[in-house]
Amino acid sequence: MSTAAKQENKQETFKPVRTILVSQPQPERSPFARLEKKYNLQIDWRPFIEVKGLTEKEFRKERIRPDEYSAIIFTSKLAIEHFFRICKAMRIEMHQDTKYYCMTEAIANYLQKFIVYRKRKVFFGQRTIQDLAPTLKKHRSKEKFLLPTSNLGSEFVSKYLTDNEFDWTPALMYRTVSADLSDLEDVFYDVLIFYSPLGIDSLYENFPTFKQLETRLAVAGRKTTKACEEHGLTVNIAPEPPKVPSMEMALDNYLKKSNLKE
Repeated sequence: MSTAAKQENKQETFKPVRTILVSQPQPERSPFARLEKKYNLQIDWRPFIEVKGLTEKEFRKERIRPDEYSAIIFTSKLAIEHFFRICKAMRIEMHQDTKYYCMTEAIANYLQKFIVYRKRKVFFGQRTIQDLAPTLKKHRSKEKFLLPTSNLGSEFVSKYLTDNEFDWTPALMYRTVSADLSDLEDVFYDVLIFYSPLGIDSLYENFPTFKQLETRLAVAGRKTTKACEEHGLTVNIAPEPPKVPSMEMALDNYLKKSNLKE
């Protein structure tokens, strides 16, 4: 994935944008639908990363049985899905007295797909592990905690549990890996949009010799920007809260200069 001409160093030329690739799965409602019509753009969606669950055989190597833990901490809906997938594969039924701690109410509500909610002890916070701290500490001495996680880990949750001396165990159940993008090798886009450093990693894993040239990069977040800088890439478009709070607004501001001048 590259472009045909060489990018001018440092100076932004605001050349017209016709095609955009967003490095995420396509949502039901595109946040860029208005821009697509306004500027007559072709916007494609393609996830640069994907989630793969461990097989039962792979998980058994960790020598963990989920039903030996009295409390489970869920940081995401994915963690819930893979936890109960592993349990089913191992023919394990969690005890009715098992306590479930969820980062948010939305995650807690998602549990209803897998358990009889009214018969379980479910706790949830607003956003972070600190929201659950009072409840967790109340049961700290009585419970044995399991934290289903991916290969990326749950840094803040793990640190909290360790610092506060909980009896807990991390359980690797799924991995976030680079998607296969080989079919895009000869496809060119004027703008690539990234929301995660993992997207940048996937770009270079798929295309080790990638050169930015005239491709514009739209990037959200400090960590993603840092990943770009580490590869010597130029970030052309980025939200700047609170003045420019969204990628849609940042992109619109750029397109006003690149496309409307024609």
